[in-house]
Amino acid sequence: MDIDLAALPDNVETLQRMVRTLATERVNLAEAQAEIERLRLIVQKLQRSQFGRRAERLDDDQLLFGFEDLHAPIARVEATLPSTTVKTPRSRPDRPSLPAHLPREDMRLDLEHQACPCCGGELHVIGETVSEMLDHVPARLRVIRICRPRYGCRACGTIHQAPAPERPIAKGLASPGLLAHVLVAKYCDHLPLYRQSQIFARHGVEIDRSTLANWVGGACWWLEPLQARLAAHVFGSTKLFADDTPIPVLDPGRGRTKTGRLWVYARDDRPWSGPEPPAAVYFYSPDRKAERPAAHLRDFRGVLQVDGYAGFERLTAPGGIVLAACWAHARRKFYDLHEATGSPIAAEALRRIAELYAIERSIQGRTADARRHV
Repeated sequence: MDIDLAALPDNVETLQRMVRTLATERVNLAEAQAEIERLRLIVQKLQRSQFGRRAERLDDDQLLFGFEDLHAPIARVEATLPSTTVKTPRSRPDRPSLPAHLPREDMRLDLEHQACPCCGGELHVIGETVSEMLDHVPARLRVIRICRPRYGCRACGTIHQAPAPERPIAKGLASPGLLAHVLVAKYCDHLPLYRQSQIFARHGVEIDRSTLANWVGGACWWLEPLQARLAAHVFGSTKLFADDTPIPVLDPGRGRTKTGRLWVYARDDRPWSGPEPPAAVYFYSPDRKAERPAAHLRDFRGVLQVDGYAGFERLTAPGGIVLAACWAHARRKFYDLHEATGSPIAAEALRRIAELYAIERSIQGRTADARRHV
């Protein structure tokens, strides 16, 4: 309930009604605050129990993803809280909190009458209050009509016309912009093609899932030279990071998914002020056989930083690859042991590794010689 202390009513019954309303709101406020506190305790308990031992290997996005469904009911309860703030003039104007590059559209709300409702005097502008809300304009589909006039020559009877533009998908309806949207939605936003088909249908355009799959395949053909050039740049380094992650893949006919593998190889010379830009290249395989990284790295020669996967060991047989163990994977074993048993030896190992990490942070971005000296 909003209260304007400068304009309290004189009627006793109205004041009594306001007091009763405030008393009811106070009870509701206490109940709502108790519910909010209960939900916050649930969040804290889950953070300790569910993610306690795994929290250090999860990034912030993974942790937030696990609790976003709990923050929603907290916000819902907070939205029911009554407003009992007293209206006071702002001590400073609003600061823009949204990015300046976003386009602005003004919505002007003015008084219906330019006369003072108290005395009838003429009003004059003394300032304005400006606030901002973030809006979303839904994406829209459009049709690009390609018009090519034809010209005939009366002298020789020939017909001339500008050539048709090349389409990214032969005889396809998709423009480069639409193809880019489908690819980004599928591979960056993890939006399956059947859901994209449903979204297009809401716009009144029926695009079959198989058609979208053909578009993705055709677009990937265009991207193959870029992927090959990227791989040549990555494998041209003398130091690489390698890892793989399991991904669920649909297994038609069995009614479930199977586990595929996504292999990533990355180079990053920035920690030692290297001249080459960082890059990462990905490869998919239906399994985790050792022959997969062997095929990917057949032209690589240098130091390969890896985890404890045994399949990497065979890469050292020809003699051109030297394996470097991963500090994070080694540290994780000490961390798990210390969390489970409180081992003082594991605690000492964690302390010494932390000292090495502190040294690495202090020489980040310096030249290799300077880092070696430190």
